[in-house]
Formats: sequence, structure tokens, C-alpha cells
Amino acid sequence: MLTLFGTPKPFRGHIGVIQRNALQSWKLLHPDVEVILFGNDEGAAEVSAELGLRHEPFVERHESGLKYLNYMFERARKIARHDFLCYSNCDIVLTQDFRSALEKAIAWRDRFLIVGSRWDMDVNDPIDFSRSDWGNNLRQLALTTGYRQIPDFIDFFVFPKGLYDRVPPLVVGRSHWDHWLVAEALDRGAAVLDATRVIVTVHQNHDYGYHPGGKLGTHIDPLASRNLQLAGGPRRVRTIEDATHHLTRSGIAPNWLHRLAPMRRRFGAVSRSVRGTLRTHLWHPLLDATRPVRHKLGIKHENIVPVSWRRWRGRRHWMDQ
Repeated sequence: MLTLFGTPKPFRGHIGVIQRNALQSWKLLHPDVEVILFGNDEGAAEVSAELGLRHEPFVERHESGLKYLNYMFERARKIARHDFLCYSNCDIVLTQDFRSALEKAIAWRDRFLIVGSRWDMDVNDPIDFSRSDWGNNLRQLALTTGYRQIPDFIDFFVFPKGLYDRVPPLVVGRSHWDHWLVAEALDRGAAVLDATRVIVTVHQNHDYGYHPGGKLGTHIDPLASRNLQLAGGPRRVRTIEDATHHLTRSGIAPNWLHRLAPMRRRFGAVSRSVRGTLRTHLWHPLLDATRPVRHKLGIKHENIVPVSWRRWRGRRHWMDQ
């Protein structure tokens, strides 16, 4: 069926709970699913033994301690039982809609990459996998209370074993390794399928206490810049918007607008820069100046903007939180 692989953070506290949730959901996709867990992080060996995962304690690391993507991809390619692989971040819960999408893609052709936007939501407790309806319940909860992330962030990649035989020494835990995987698949002539319309991929929210700069730091620090250069620089950035096809409930359809994605990104970068300047120098000073009066009158974002609108617009700008 499929070999999934990934690398966890230490299994401590909340991150330990959500990683267990993710890994258990992977195992339940199909009786013949294989899961490979890379790294000797705290608790990895014990969780692997408990859940019946293949544990590969050794993984090559950058001097910072971050793990190299190329080592994991090469090792997984050599040892995986199955012809189709999936690399996923270990905070991602997958349900049966993921399996259905994979089966459609395999029936369509043998050279592809499946990606999709994730749904961010709070999960604080272990999922009760003994319930037959756990997947449907989680899916509905994500659709009603979660936020669909923008196409720049990609958390899972499904592909045939031979697609990536040469991967640069990108580090996991910083930006742009995901963009390289999409760009490389396109350069090799593989169809890139955007499965966002059929897969509700649940990203369990967590903090970024492992980086002194928080979430923003993982996008702009020197290791993120290093990844960007190894990936080919800004002009080679490719995201879910660059997918050549959409995977839909009725089948697989061409994405006729995928060639416009680089232009849309450049326009978006300019727009974000302008909006950021306006936020910093106009909007937030105005909010600060009027906050006492607004709060006394009950004029707050959550009171005047409907939940459905906030969810459609996605997560608020990090400066507004």
C-alpha cells in the first residue's frame, strides 16, 4: 500500500500527545501501511515499539542538530517495503480521505506528487481511536472550527519511490525544503496533484518554543536562508498553487492557472509588504490609541467579525494576535 516516514520532536508534554495522535492515524490508514520514524529523540524508540513502527534511530544532522532531509529520503527509498512513499510532518493527522485520494492517483498514473493545504486546529488531548467515527468527527471539527492554511505551507508529500533520487542537504524544521520538493517534481515532469478539495489534513496546533524567534524565526533565520539558497533561490519557490492538477471528488482535473502562480506570488509579496507597512505605521498605532475606548464599548475583533468570515479569511496576521 504505502510507506509513510517522518521525524519527530521529543515526545514530551503536548507535542508528545499530538505526535502520538498523528502516528496512530497513519497506522490506521490501511492494514499494510508501513511507518518509519527517524531519529533518536526522547521517546521515539518507546513509541515506535508501542505502535509497531519501524524505528531508524540514526539520522544525519546539521551542526545545529537539525536533521537532513536528504538522508531520510535516501534511506527511506532504500528500505521502504512499498513502491509509494509519503513524507509527513509528525503533527499531521490523516484519515481515510487521504487513502481514497492516493488510490485515485495510483489508478490515474504512476508518476505524481500529491500535496494539499492543511487545516490548523487545536487538539489538546489524545484522540479516541477506538471510536469508529473518530475520523469523521475530526474532519467536521476541522471544517467548522479550524483554519485552512495558505498554500505556501506543505506538510505531506506522496510520491513513487524513484521520484527523488537526489535531494540537497536541506534541514527539516526551517522553511523552503517543502518548496524544493514541489519544484523538483515539476522539473522532472511529474504531475503535481493538489488534493486540498478532497483531503482534510489536520495540523494540530503547537507552540514554537524550540526556536527563540518563535514561528517567525523558523522562516527568516540563517538556516531558513540556507535552505532557500539550496532550493534554488526565490525564483525557484514552488507551492501548492503550482500544482498541475486538482484532485476532486469527481476525478482529476487540470489546473489551467498553475503557470500564473509565480506571478501571483510576486504580486502577493508586494501586497504583503505594503500591508505590513500600513499595519506597522498606521493600523496598529491606531488600535493602540483607541483600545481603551473600544474595549469599554465592547468593540473587539471577535465581537464584530462573524466566525464564518474569520474562518474563510484564515488565521489573522501574527501582529494582530
